[in-house]
Formats: sequence, C-alpha cells, structure tokens
Amino acid sequence: MTKTKKSEFHPDDFVVYPAHGVGRIISIEEQEIAGLKLELFVISFEKDKMTLRVPINKAAEIGMRSLSTPDIVSKALETLKGKAKVKRAMWSRRAQEYEQKINSGDLLSIAEVVRDLHRSDDQREQSYSERQLYEAALERLTREVAAVAGVDEANAQKKVDDVLLSRAA
Repeated sequence: MTKTKKSEFHPDDFVVYPAHGVGRIISIEEQEIAGLKLELFVISFEKDKMTLRVPINKAAEIGMRSLSTPDIVSKALETLKGKAKVKRAMWSRRAQEYEQKINSGDLLSIAEVVRDLHRSDDQREQSYSERQLYEAALERLTREVAAVAGVDEANAQKKVDDVLLSRAA
C-alpha cells in the first residue's frame, strides 16, 4: 500500500462528511485492520454523540470536504430567498431526490431542499416525511453556517430563519 499525499485536513479542523454533516477531526491515528495498516481520521459529531473513523485515502472519494467559504454560505442564504421549485413528480420520487441532495453534503443543494420544503404559517401543513426531510436539511445548513461564521447554532438558526421569513414577506 503506497502512502498517499499528506491530507489537507488536520486535527481540530471542522469538516463536512456528506452523510452526517459538520464534524470536527479529533485526531489522526493508525490502526491495523485485517493485517493492513491504515491511517484514519477520527471525526467527532458532538450533536449526534458519534465518532467516525475514516481512512485518509478514502476521504476524498467519500466526498469529505472542508467547510464552505463565507462566499458559498452567502450564496446558500441567497438560494433560500428564491421561489420554491417543486416538481410535479410523485412525492416518493421527490423525497428520494431531496434525500440525495441532503446526503450529497453540498451546501447549495441542501439550501435548495430547505427553500423547496419551507412552509410559512399561512401555507398548508407538511406531511410527516416532508417535515423530517425539511428539518434534516435545515439542521445541516444551520450547522455549517454556524461553523463557518464562528457562531453558535442558535444564532445561525436565527440568521437562516430571518432569510426564510424575509422571503415570505
């Protein structure tokens, strides 16, 4: 097994793991698994009380990335201001697409899901599955906005809510 180039990630960096959102690298450790020595990122997801070990040479392939730039965060917030684009497809197909966008780890795709599933008070109620997808996307978005802006999640949540409410007005 050849050594891959030293990674762009370091302990204490925040990273985005597509299937779980924003986490922090606690350490880089070496473990022997099935007779192979592997270097692993140890990533902690505080909110989910979860620790994940990702092989360094698989990180890019999996889609693990650094936090978005403030520029991309403002584009994502700008996306929230747009008009919801809801396709006429069956809910199961749309739900699948939303799920894929959320798990892609791409902040702009996640913002599109939040925009498309957001309901203001005067609109019809969401179904249970719609609400679940909306809340998952909203949580991923606010966690990354918080990490990039260096604020707590409550402030990030307020920022996102303000953008969503300004759209409704």
